[in-house]
Amino acid sequence: MLEIQHNVSLKNFNSFGIQAFAKYFVEINTEEQLSQLFNNSQIVKNPILILGGGSNLLFTQNFDGVVIKINIKGIKHIVDNQNVLVTAGAGEVWNDLVLYAVNNNFAGLENLSLIPGSVGASPIQNIGAYGVELKDVFESCTAFEIETHKIKTFLKADCAFAYRESIFKQALKGKYIITSVTFNLKLKANLNTQYGAISQELHNQNIQNPTIKNISDVVSQIRVSKLPNPSTIGNAGSFFKNPIVTKDQANQLIKNYPQIVNFSVDDTQVKLAAGWLIEQCGFKGLVVGNTGTYKNQALVLVNYGNASGQEIFNFSSQIIETVQQKFGVTLEREVNII
Repeated sequence: MLEIQHNVSLKNFNSFGIQAFAKYFVEINTEEQLSQLFNNSQIVKNPILILGGGSNLLFTQNFDGVVIKINIKGIKHIVDNQNVLVTAGAGEVWNDLVLYAVNNNFAGLENLSLIPGSVGASPIQNIGAYGVELKDVFESCTAFEIETHKIKTFLKADCAFAYRESIFKQALKGKYIITSVTFNLKLKANLNTQYGAISQELHNQNIQNPTIKNISDVVSQIRVSKLPNPSTIGNAGSFFKNPIVTKDQANQLIKNYPQIVNFSVDDTQVKLAAGWLIEQCGFKGLVVGNTGTYKNQALVLVNYGNASGQEIFNFSSQIIETVQQKFGVTLEREVNII
């Protein structure tokens, strides 16, 4: 039974814990319910917001439309030689999928442990952490086309993946609702321990021949040490993308700031660590009213209990302006602003 609720608080549905209200709110447990919803003439006239784990949203106002909470569940897998195709419903908690893979010794997701959010949001954002991006393990996804009510399958080549980008954020934004995602994992692990924090922590724990579980555990420990738990301090994880600049601009910055954290992208581009830039501007651990940056990671903006979305947004604008003035680099928000 499809239940459409009215004037629903979204405070418990976003990891910032911001109080905002949805004109309409509906929870979707099956693809069939999506068809039912979009056959409702009253509903389709309204703006639509798809909600997964709510970990990548900042509400600066109420939503005068329909918030659709995707709860489609289920995880299954098929083994094909050394490959394992794991399919998960869009409403599954991302880390539950990671643990499913780790516990079954399926390699590929371990570096993405403890990222907040839902499976359905993962290809939209092309989530990534510690040297791995979703596109590295993505096989396909199914999605409900809002206009035709048909289910379409998108292969990796269809998705135009880039750093924190996909076709679902660009050309197809607002046109599809992802219902499931299939991942291509491996029975034989090719562990990625190149990211400095991982190799250092493995060394600290005297782990010389790490397993998938070792990597997952270490990544989880690193994330817990750097990032606040949304259940205790409202936040959306990394608030800004790591900026990508030209090699010439990077060389000039390195000349001026030899300690600047940077990673080569290709022959012409360099990625800078947004957290380092923000910290150098004096924002790390700074408290401004009801908001601020987390004490252990300047890239994370937090709600200390009573912040409004607009207050957090304004603070983020202050950070962008200060970093631009000091380094000539423009930060881009990773969090979706509503």
